[in-house]
Amino acid sequence: MAKRKIRLISVMSELGAGTRGASLGLDAMRIASFKLNPKFFKKYKVDEVKHLNNMLFEEDATPYAKRLDGIVQMYKRIEESIDEVLDHGYFPIVISGDHSNAGGTIAGIKTAYPNKRLGVIWIDAHADLHSPYTSPSGNVHGMPLATALSEDNLDCKLKKVPETTLQYWNQLKGQSPRIQYSDLVFIALRSTEMPEDYLILRNKVPVIRVQEVREIGPVKTAEKALNYLKDCDIIYISFDVDSMDPSVSRGTGTPVPGGLFEEEATAIIVRLLEDPRVVCLEFTEINPVLDDKGNAMGEAAFRILNTVVDVLKSNN
Repeated sequence: MAKRKIRLISVMSELGAGTRGASLGLDAMRIASFKLNPKFFKKYKVDEVKHLNNMLFEEDATPYAKRLDGIVQMYKRIEESIDEVLDHGYFPIVISGDHSNAGGTIAGIKTAYPNKRLGVIWIDAHADLHSPYTSPSGNVHGMPLATALSEDNLDCKLKKVPETTLQYWNQLKGQSPRIQYSDLVFIALRSTEMPEDYLILRNKVPVIRVQEVREIGPVKTAEKALNYLKDCDIIYISFDVDSMDPSVSRGTGTPVPGGLFEEEATAIIVRLLEDPRVVCLEFTEINPVLDDKGNAMGEAAFRILNTVVDVLKSNN
């Protein structure tokens, strides 16, 4: 296990979500810590990236990619924060609101390491490969990988997008792709739409489904993902809690049956972190407002976080 100096970063923006409450994800984990490890957040301070959730009360100017004007600003704030933390030699563990923020995290990693080949392990029920041209909902938490890949997917275009929206969208994509399809792996993917399936098949993106995780085990699952990315210099892990089964909790915006169990998710992440190329881990989409089991999702997410930090620190 490589040595890391840990820095927790909070990004409680939920501008990209379709339901409200993801901005309370860190609070849910803090509440869970009182029972599970009361000293955790006293020992590990959290750097906060200021959100713009007040914009949710304003009229939306970009319905094909909702709140895109605010998300452009959030990308920049996240990018600068991640770049600074990495530049100072820390390992950022990002606790994020909705998954749109991950696009800003990827941008920050590339700013910090412009000449490094970045691999992405996307542990998620969803592919998040939509663009304003293809998204059925317009929710930008379904688009962060498309921004990182600079992907419009015009082959599957479903609608004409206004120029104002495209101006913001192009800002999210940046000057060039931050990652390549060859450097992307999905784990626990099980809910996609046709435009996303088209991109995955056309670009031969590896998908390790839950059934395969059960067949080969979580450790070999992680090793298989790392092997797919053997040519990458650095790796980012994005962990959406909806990768886990709703039996763990429904406390996330878009729960999908047939997901990972908590123990499987934990074991996968712990094994992935043994690779010294991993430079950042992100937790996202914890929504206690939707939790039908008290604070079960917050507790599950905190247990995983607590385990991850214990493993990382025990090797320092």
